Amino acid sequence: MSKSADREIAKADQLLLGKALLRLRKDADMTQEQVGAELGGDATLVSRVETGKRGVRWPTLMRFLRVYGSDLHALADAVQEASEG
Repeated sequence: MSKSADREIAKADQLLLGKALLRLRKDADMTQEQVGAELGGDATLVSRVETGKRGVRWPTLMRFLRVYGSDLHALADAVQEASEG
């Protein structure tokens, strides 16, 4: 597989994760501003992650899940739903 194809797959995966995190945020009935404040950032960080413009590392992903009162199982379900829709 070419580097270009790898980048496209990575971008698609990043977008899928963002959509799943958006779903979890909405399920938690939180705004981007609230989440950003909980993470020590702002709404821009949350927006960029949810739209796939910014990736997240494992510790940050786990912080998102804690803020949402969620877990990896719920994330997996949200990723599955996002990939189907």
